[in-house]
This record gives sequence, structure tokens and C-alpha cells, in this order.
Amino acid sequence: MCRNIKMLFNFDPPVTPEEIQAASLQFVRKISGFNKPSKANEEAFLSAIAAINSVSAKLLSSLEANSPPKNREEEAARLKARSVKRFGAPKGVV
Repeated sequence: MCRNIKMLFNFDPPVTPEEIQAASLQFVRKISGFNKPSKANEEAFLSAIAAINSVSAKLLSSLEANSPPKNREEEAARLKARSVKRFGAPKGVV
């Protein structure tokens, strides 16, 4: 799966429509292989983004969590630490 698509469920603060839209765009880019479609494919590309956005929003609003919401900043820091452990610190960072 695309590493750029972030988990959106069960966070505090909750997911925003812009985050769902961005994830939908990344998903369509990944499965189509286009970063930006040609004019001939643009309508199908935008239609797919809208459909996935709608379905994703519906899914996220209907899910129920048994655990408390995760803090976005804490999760981002945890994932960054995991990345540094796995890949090392970025060049130029001490």
C-alpha cells in the first residue's frame, strides 16, 4: 500500500474533509499510475477521487472505536522515531 496514505480513523482531533480528500487523491494516483492525468483521462481521474472521497467519509463516520482516540502529535512522533530507527537520521541532521 502507498506509504503516503495515512490512517485517518480514531484520532483526536478527528479527521477533516481535507485529509480525506488528500488520501483519496493519493489512492487514485497510486492505482492509476498518474501523478497528473492527461486531458483525456482527467474526468475519469476526478470522478474516481470524488467517489473514493465519498465512500471514505461514509466509512469513517460509521466506524466505532473500542479504544480512546490517539493523539495526532504523539503518533507522528512515534512514527518518526520508528523511521529514524529503521532508516537512520536524514543526512545533514545531527
